[in-house]
Amino acid sequence: MTPGRVRAVYPGTFDPFTPGHVNVVNRARELFDEVVVLVAVNSSKRPGTDEVRRAAAVRAVLPVEWTSVTVVAWNGLTTTYCHQHDVGVIVRGVRNTTDLRYEHQLAAMNQALGVPTVFLPAQPELAAVSSTAVRTLGR
Repeated sequence: MTPGRVRAVYPGTFDPFTPGHVNVVNRARELFDEVVVLVAVNSSKRPGTDEVRRAAAVRAVLPVEWTSVTVVAWNGLTTTYCHQHDVGVIVRGVRNTTDLRYEHQLAAMNQALGVPTVFLPAQPELAAVSSTAVRTLGR
């Protein structure tokens, strides 16, 4: 990585990747030099497809001109990815106070592991959309 450049990671299950997720990536790429969308395995969730297929679906949605954004499938701690790939910050979107409470706990753990978190609040028109709701409606 070039000195002075800040890489960020935006982790999630992304099952599916929603317009709210796209919005967070777009805003993160305006704040950081590079953004890695980290399509993760989460043992408490049961996504409809594996992380490799979900990563391919995310790549297909993101505009090709967003050259500072990459998509990676990952099975492990987000902080481990950050330390192994010289990523300085975790980006998390929050839709409401429930999200914020949960994300605050994760951020404290990640900070203790050496990686700070930046919260990006959802745009009001996208705040009601969750992957779970989209997945449920799609069945």
